[in-house]
Amino acid sequence: MLSDIPVAIHHIGSTAVPGLAAKPIIDILLEVTSLHLLDKHNDTLRQAGYTPRGEYGIAGRRYFVKGENQRTHHLHAFELGSQHTVRHLAFRDYLRQHSDIAQEYERVKREAAEHSGNLSERYSQLKNDFIQRHEALALREKSHRQPG
Repeated sequence: MLSDIPVAIHHIGSTAVPGLAAKPIIDILLEVTSLHLLDKHNDTLRQAGYTPRGEYGIAGRRYFVKGENQRTHHLHAFELGSQHTVRHLAFRDYLRQHSDIAQEYERVKREAAEHSGNLSERYSQLKNDFIQRHEALALREKSHRQPG
């Protein structure tokens, strides 16, 4: 479908962390050589059921949703080398490696769901402090693991 754009595909989000409670929505991170080239494929992605939403609040991202009323997938696209990709993958890997932190995140998510009144923006805000704190720890841990 995107054969003219070299890509890497990553499974991110809660469904990418074994044992972590998650909404039944799969988050996919797509690394592309050019967002401009990806934009030319919006019609192709629409035909595959994905609705383009542009940057959707994050500069340098292209965001797509599959399933308008009953969402099944979120597709987040960034150019290769994006810091957003680095932080998403670091956070995912951190939760995979630290089951105690993943369990704490699950508790935070459940509390956020309980207090958000089904407002997705509010739900995200309620999780934000935890995510930012642990993304920073994940990035620090990742930098210590890399040879250098």
